[in-house]
Amino acid sequence: MSEVASDGQKVIVVMPAYNAEQTLEQTLRDLPDESYDEVLVGDDCSKDGTVALAKRLGLSVLVTPKNLGYGGNQKMLYREALARGADIVVMLHPDYQYDPKLVPHYVGFLREGVCDVILGNRIRSRREALKGGMPAWKYLSNRMLTILLNLVYGTNLGEFHSGFRAYRRAVLEKVDFESDSDAFGFDAQFLAQAIRHGFVVADGPMPVKYFKEASSIAFLPSVRYGLINLKAAAMFALSRVGVPFRMFRPRAE
Repeated sequence: MSEVASDGQKVIVVMPAYNAEQTLEQTLRDLPDESYDEVLVGDDCSKDGTVALAKRLGLSVLVTPKNLGYGGNQKMLYREALARGADIVVMLHPDYQYDPKLVPHYVGFLREGVCDVILGNRIRSRREALKGGMPAWKYLSNRMLTILLNLVYGTNLGEFHSGFRAYRRAVLEKVDFESDSDAFGFDAQFLAQAIRHGFVVADGPMPVKYFKEASSIAFLPSVRYGLINLKAAAMFALSRVGVPFRMFRPRAE
């Protein structure tokens, strides 16, 4: 991997992977060398050649002993990134749905202290989102849920549901992500925790790319994901008035 010319902050890109053989190499190819120090791939029992390809590409690979789920895979990757001394961790899906070329720009905001967490915002306009292949029902549910969550959290994010995220080390050290869901609800819970702990959460523009090989959750799992978002928001609101919840406790060292 490259030696990143920076202020000395170590950047590790983590890729939670499941059957990503067809898109992993393209994702890595478009990831600028100067934007990271190391790439970690977490393979969650893929049934294709993801592991063999990742190793052939010279990436560090963590293979789960059993299927841990999307959230469980991220937990494994964040633990390892912290153990390897990461100052900034970028979570990039290896399915090429999120543009790897933008990684250095997002990392720059964290390096400069502009924010602690930054998300890729795919909803810059309704026309662009739909033209990029986002299903109409998914666009509408994204908009409604995002409006509600912004009201509860006191934020002004373009969307809460992006799979492209970057964190400063302090966030991963503070947020008790081990208590979060092992499934797709992990991202929603993590954001609620980060905001509750007072971290600055921001977003930046991210083109919409939906295509056959890109991962996407179906309608019923999306409904469950939406309910988890609402539950996390309700717990956040209650915690603000003194109701204790384990998820908002600092992460144990």
